[in-house]
Amino acid sequence: MRERIYTLLEALAVLHAPSGQEQEMDTFLISRLSPQVHTWQDEAGNIIVHLPGLDPSRKVALSAHKDEIGMIVQSVAYDGRLRVGRLGGAFPWIYGEGMVDILGQHKLIQGVLSFGSRHVSHQSPQKAQQLDKPLTWDNAWIETLLSPEALADAGVGPGTRVVVGRMRKQPVRLGSCVASYALDNKAAVAVLILLAETIKQPQWDLYLIFSAQEEVGALGALYFTHRHPINELIALEVTPMAPEYPLIFNDHPVLIQADSYSYYDLGLTRRLEIAAQKAQIPLQSVVLSGFGSDGSLTVKSGHVAQTACLGFPTLNTHGYEITSLGSLAGIFTVLQAYLDPGVC
Repeated sequence: MRERIYTLLEALAVLHAPSGQEQEMDTFLISRLSPQVHTWQDEAGNIIVHLPGLDPSRKVALSAHKDEIGMIVQSVAYDGRLRVGRLGGAFPWIYGEGMVDILGQHKLIQGVLSFGSRHVSHQSPQKAQQLDKPLTWDNAWIETLLSPEALADAGVGPGTRVVVGRMRKQPVRLGSCVASYALDNKAAVAVLILLAETIKQPQWDLYLIFSAQEEVGALGALYFTHRHPINELIALEVTPMAPEYPLIFNDHPVLIQADSYSYYDLGLTRRLEIAAQKAQIPLQSVVLSGFGSDGSLTVKSGHVAQTACLGFPTLNTHGYEITSLGSLAGIFTVLQAYLDPGVC
């Protein structure tokens, strides 16, 4: 299972899917899933798989968001420089100076995220970043070396999405772990794809939601759950490693008990714990701050009665992320045990 997940990540990691412009991911998902299972895309951009269950009166959903963080163009200068702001929880220092891809309406343009020269005096504003000030988007820009007219012809202007360059997005294998940009949440997408291809008849009616625009407010999941009655929703997510959290970076998945938006349902969380015990997968547990998911935002909005969040321990969340392939395989096994009556 670990190798199957890694192989999928090799394909998923290089796809551009900034919030609101997720077509590359959409094309991949529909092409892979639609020949095998009932798959469609709704008006909010979610890709949904429906697997009829033995008990159709109970509706269960699994959610993995398919969008990634990035940048959004705010203005185009006379010299072709782009001023950009964050799209989701992105900071300029997580990307560093380097190639970015500018997703123009008509053409993809390459540029360089730039912070200015180092060999400068106090007369240059970037000198402060070397000494005593944090680097913010106000201090960053993208060099395109193109005229404003050429950028306009490519369909680049305010609102254009920008992501880290494709050449920098290839995943790297670190022993039993994988490192890449945007494992949040492409690693969970890989798990959800494999569940769609493995589970034939779940215990309950099952919806697999590859949700849109989670990074900017869980917009896709809110849209779907507002229009479809769902009894319980389990979000698949990264779990940040930090000194304040009692977690170990290993192969054990994490049950998130609460986050910045809501508490997760104790009954559903306990049922997942029982499934994990049957599958002999140890789980960790944590309460997070500065975090939200499709699960916590949909239950806070009153769209779903019960939600849970199952995560994989991740270093450098919203940066160049590192996670254990074993934890992803563990999530797959726990969910298979929970949903498929023929397992365990």
